[in-house]
Amino acid sequence: MLRRYFRKTPYILGLCIHFLLSFDLLAQKDSTGVIPVEQLPDHIKLPDNIKLPVKVPVKLPGKQPSVQSPANLRHILVLPIIARSIETGWSFGIVSASTFHLKAHDSATRTSNAQAVALYTTRSQFVAALNGSIYFPGERFILNEQLSYSSFPDNFWGLGKSAPDSNKESYKFKQYYVYLHPQRRIGSNLFLGVVFEHQRVFNVEYDRDKLFDKEDIVGRNGYHISGMGLSFTFDTRNNAFSPSKGTMMQFWFDHFMPFMGSDYQYTSYVVDVRRFLRIYKDQILALQAYGMFTAGEVPLRSLAALGGANSMRGYYAGRFRDKNQGVLQAEYRVPIVGRIGVVGFAGFGNVGPELKDINFEELKYSYGGGVRIALNKAEKLNLRLDYGLGQHSQGFYLQLGEAF
Repeated sequence: MLRRYFRKTPYILGLCIHFLLSFDLLAQKDSTGVIPVEQLPDHIKLPDNIKLPVKVPVKLPGKQPSVQSPANLRHILVLPIIARSIETGWSFGIVSASTFHLKAHDSATRTSNAQAVALYTTRSQFVAALNGSIYFPGERFILNEQLSYSSFPDNFWGLGKSAPDSNKESYKFKQYYVYLHPQRRIGSNLFLGVVFEHQRVFNVEYDRDKLFDKEDIVGRNGYHISGMGLSFTFDTRNNAFSPSKGTMMQFWFDHFMPFMGSDYQYTSYVVDVRRFLRIYKDQILALQAYGMFTAGEVPLRSLAALGGANSMRGYYAGRFRDKNQGVLQAEYRVPIVGRIGVVGFAGFGNVGPELKDINFEELKYSYGGGVRIALNKAEKLNLRLDYGLGQHSQGFYLQLGEAF
């Protein structure tokens, strides 16, 4: 089944695996990430989203055909990438993906995976990353990990909800990033995890005596950060790619401290609540409430950032940055015929230096629509083509899997 699936979809997957990585966020420290059981934060975005369809054989009375269990199979896939997004322009590269089980005949445990990717864009951006999700037998333990290097020209408009379009400046940076997230199941649909992050940002280039200097941006000359924290997740969703029912509630925090080698001391807190409702037949209403809050001396690439492919579509990722962020968004998903579906989405949110600044003053909004093409109907794995509009901003997105 896996081999037949590969033969039918390699070129489609090669086109959109780039977007699985949420490439624009891979090049930065997590600013809008969450850590669901089935996936890594948005800036990593390579867990079960690349999980290949596995069908569990059903035992029937009588003579059984000789079929090798999917839990015994290991697969390696190498594909070229050609893609485009608001933040990167055209990008080209190669990706390798592997799926496996740690224990033979363990078809009850989700498939572990590992990926390697290298990308270069027409805007001189480069990312190389190793990602993986390992599911131990019985899923008593889960380990998500990432190692990455980025060389990434980007844009900056200043801090706060009032940063005007005319402020736009370009800057460059390079980065090494390490992320580890082991989790332990502590009850039905409950997981407790430990988060470790280490980042080095260096060779930062920007125009002197402009925004970076005038606003005294923390970390503008490069820095190290290193920290640890905890995650707590309750997850009843019925599908990792495109849920039709269930709830996901998650809280996690990460504390960065000097004794771990961090140049800055601060704490990040994330709350993410998602609800999926079947409204009529197979029409689904998806809802999300998301908040990121920080305290302390927070460097540039760790600030909350509004916009991107998964939240407030239509805004450049990081168009508005500050220490705190709140976003509410909804999406209505309607199947049309066969493998084709359409969606409509809308959201609003804001950023600010204090919690009280997450209000309706200068509220940001976005809306748009898109098309879904089912690459694998049984797994509900969709190719996503979205067009989003914000205030004085718009963008086209091509990704594998839903926004949330």
